[in-house]
Amino acid sequence: MTAGSPSTPATAALERAGIPYTPHVYEHHETATNFGEEAAAALGLREEQVFKTLVVSVDGALAVAIVPVANRLDLKAIAAACGGKKATLADPALAERRTGYVVGGISPVGQKTALRTVVDESALSYASIFVSGGRRGFDIEVAPADLVRVTGATAAPIARA
Repeated sequence: MTAGSPSTPATAALERAGIPYTPHVYEHHETATNFGEEAAAALGLREEQVFKTLVVSVDGALAVAIVPVANRLDLKAIAAACGGKKATLADPALAERRTGYVVGGISPVGQKTALRTVVDESALSYASIFVSGGRRGFDIEVAPADLVRVTGATAAPIARA
């Protein structure tokens, strides 16, 4: 862990797996509702390289979708990527209970219940991407291949403009 950065279940999981990451803390504003855009702006990053973690229900089973904040999640594509027919965004309270994180700070890493994870294939075109570090105002920079490995994710085209 880097001095001054928070310790979260996400950072602990990365450290246990021996995966290098760079912590990025920024000031979260309580009025913010689009947490990914807030992170990109605060850290001076392109929105295509900052990814949001969305919990979805695919035919009744929860899964995690990781898509660029510049895009929307294609619900039909995430359903297909999970081998299902229909996907909807999960109830926020259920997402918080199952992951152990609060909405706006849900990390794809270190969740209380490991969920099937799909990352948008665009992530693989970057040397590193930014995802939530497990709380609002905290992102972690990680190599996409390492994120895929630690979450057991598959990559698929699940984002749309």
